[in-house]
Amino acid sequence: MKFTTNKKKTSVSFDVTFESADFEPARLKALARLARDVKIPGFRNGKAPANVVEQHVNPNDLAMQTLDVMVREAIPKIYGDADLQPLSAPSVEIKKYVPGESAEITVTSDIMPDVKLADYKKLKAKYVAPKVEAKDVDDVLGRIAESMAESKAVKRAAKDGDEVVIDFTGKKDKKAFEGGSAKDFKLKLGSGQFIPGFEDGIIGHEVGDKFDLKLKFPKEYHVAELAGADVVFEILLKQVNEITIPKIDDELAKKTGAFKTLKELKEDIKKNLEAQGKQRAEEAYKDALLDELIKGSKTEAPEAIVKEQADHIREDMLRNIKARGSKLEDYLRQVKQTEEEFEKEVEQSARNRVLGHIIIAKLSEELKIKVTDAEVDKQAAEMQAVYQKSPEMLKELQTPEAVASIRNRIRVNKTMDELVKLNRK
Repeated sequence: MKFTTNKKKTSVSFDVTFESADFEPARLKALARLARDVKIPGFRNGKAPANVVEQHVNPNDLAMQTLDVMVREAIPKIYGDADLQPLSAPSVEIKKYVPGESAEITVTSDIMPDVKLADYKKLKAKYVAPKVEAKDVDDVLGRIAESMAESKAVKRAAKDGDEVVIDFTGKKDKKAFEGGSAKDFKLKLGSGQFIPGFEDGIIGHEVGDKFDLKLKFPKEYHVAELAGADVVFEILLKQVNEITIPKIDDELAKKTGAFKTLKELKEDIKKNLEAQGKQRAEEAYKDALLDELIKGSKTEAPEAIVKEQADHIREDMLRNIKARGSKLEDYLRQVKQTEEEFEKEVEQSARNRVLGHIIIAKLSEELKIKVTDAEVDKQAAEMQAVYQKSPEMLKELQTPEAVASIRNRIRVNKTMDELVKLNRK
């Protein structure tokens, strides 16, 4: 095999030539691969000699499998010999192929660009230690008490803090609008779940009351068709429930778990909040370090990969917007963005993500970060345990791509941990 290298700043192409001597080893491997799916009398699958297998396979299949073996083995070798690291899966173009004699291909990919790292040992980002105040603990206690509240139907007018059961139909220009109707809907008055005026309009009514609420949607409402619109909600009040929130004391603590006193529960809440706060602070510190490292380093992001990442980011955002029952134009209205500003934000996020990947890879190389097979196997086993009931995911986790992804994730985490150690003051 021979090849020539055509390198640009962020991409490379190799013109590769295979000669007759390259074919025989690849042909034998191709036959071994094909033997797995060929049934030959007198032999178990995959156990027949190569010369026997060859008599039972399609010559065209053997020719293409032979080329595939040569290409797959050539790609890591040519990148290794050229001392280049692909950032994307290489594409292969077959220029010429004479089975058993010669083949010419062109291999192309984006590559790791030259990187001049900032001084990663003297970054200025600061770690902000988390603080848990008494109010934070009290807020959690309040939510626990609310989750254990008792509900009791009462025969009186609804008041703030009650839970009501209602049927309602929202109409605009005398026509029901999408998402504006429900039956047996439970609503806690004062929760702010509905547009202004809706919950207040129910207060004072009793079970069996039918009434209309003439309201106006906020101008900044996320659904364009309803933003600023005058509407009428037809309401039927079917039940009023009085909510009794238990007192925050030792008895409440005993009901929540293995606690004898309120003091013990508070200590446990504080401990959990501190652990959560520490994790958030660590992640924020890593983000700040990486952001500073990206800004201080000099490199270029391959435009093809930036575009690919931008497509992924845009698709994720549009999927989330749709899941909330909204549209892009509604989202843009809500965040006060033009479509052009939205696209610029997506492109910048994509560029930062790609630059982060490149710079972490370079830093990993600089720090000589190693990932062992044992570490990969352990992580893979943990993930497989999570997906025991999903045969598709278990199969996916065994693919070379998934293993490579796990290895890369471990390398990134170890690199960022080392960056933290180098800069923690």
